[in-house]
Amino acid sequence: MSLHRQTHQDGFTLIELVITVAIVGVLALLAVPLLQVSAQRQKESELRTALRQIREAIDDYHKAVLDKKIEAPADATGYPPDLEILVEGVPDITKPNRPMIYFLRRMPRDPTNPNAELPAAETWATRSYASPPDSPSSGDDVYDVFSKSDGIALNGVPYREF
Repeated sequence: MSLHRQTHQDGFTLIELVITVAIVGVLALLAVPLLQVSAQRQKESELRTALRQIREAIDDYHKAVLDKKIEAPADATGYPPDLEILVEGVPDITKPNRPMIYFLRRMPRDPTNPNAELPAAETWATRSYASPPDSPSSGDDVYDVFSKSDGIALNGVPYREF
C-alpha cells in the first residue's frame, strides 16, 4: 500500500493568469484604434447626412421662390437670407390663409464642431450666391453650407470640402 497521497488542485496557476491578462491587454490595444476609426467614420457619415439635409432645404426654398409660393424681392437671388428661416418657415402666398412652409424640422449641428454651446445654425459656414466657389464667403443669402472644421476625413478630403 502506498502512503503517497495524490493531491488534485482546481484553478489556475499564476503564470496562466499572467498570460491570460497579457493576451487580453494586447487585444484591447488592438481594438482601441479600430474604435477610434469607427467613431470618426460615424461622425463623417453624420456630416454628409446633415449637409445633404440642409442643401436640399436650401434648394426647396429656392424652388418655392421660383414657383412664386414665397415672397421675395425682385432683385433677390431667391435663396434664403439665413439658415434659421428654413426651420422657422415662411408664409405660402398662394393660399388665402397663408400657412407656413417649413423646409427643415430642426437645424442639424455640424458633428465636427466641438462647441456644444453654439446654436446649430452657427456651427456651419455659409456661402452666398455672389461668392466664388474657390473662396466661399457669407453674404446676403445662403447658397451653400460647409463645415467650419479644419479636420481631414479618413479618405483624405478636408471636411470643408464635403
